[in-house]
Amino acid sequence: MARQPQPEAAPASDFGKRLLSAVVLIPPVLAAIHFGAPYFNILVIVGAAVLMYEVFTVSDRSVPWTLAGGVYVALAVYALSALRGTENLGALSVYWLFILVWAADTVAYLAGRSLGGPKLAPRLSPKKTWSGFFGALIGAAIVGVATGIYLEKTALWHLVVVSAALGGVSQGGDLLESWFKRRFHRKDMSGLIPGHGGLFDRVDGLLAAALAAWIGQMASGKDLLAWL
Repeated sequence: MARQPQPEAAPASDFGKRLLSAVVLIPPVLAAIHFGAPYFNILVIVGAAVLMYEVFTVSDRSVPWTLAGGVYVALAVYALSALRGTENLGALSVYWLFILVWAADTVAYLAGRSLGGPKLAPRLSPKKTWSGFFGALIGAAIVGVATGIYLEKTALWHLVVVSAALGGVSQGGDLLESWFKRRFHRKDMSGLIPGHGGLFDRVDGLLAAALAAWIGQMASGKDLLAWL
């Protein structure tokens, strides 16, 4: 018998758990980004192990699915490590990426809730709308503007365009994870983070955006933020 989707928790009852989880988890993540190796490397390796365990359990211990997920996770984790390891702007690059994805998710949620409209991909994620997707682009673009001003760039549009594009890619990563969960009739990847679900539920967009940013950095031949 197919496993039924898990029931959704009431948003109000989850707020306190979400806030507490954020208060506990965000400071060590920021510290690891700031101090870099070996702390950041340890963080992403531990995170990768958790992500792999979630893929393994959600896929009903399927070896092919776990291997496929492992390739994706390994590439994304390597991308994050490579971005942090760049000589001059490594920490700022990762901060930019983290905040960009968070802003994209937040503005997408607010735009989708307030504007509604046509569904983006109803078979993958019934709640996502095109208004939310364009909200994600706007949220990420705003982070691009702020980052460009901080770096005192004379021309902002390169950074704004790339930031918006990465915000769109992060939404693609979210849809990919939603498809995977629906494939196995799950609401969350795990119950690891109270109020948030699993670690994969929190970093799905970040993984995709990190891969895209790393590819862009490889193509430019220098620190991505310096090139932009």
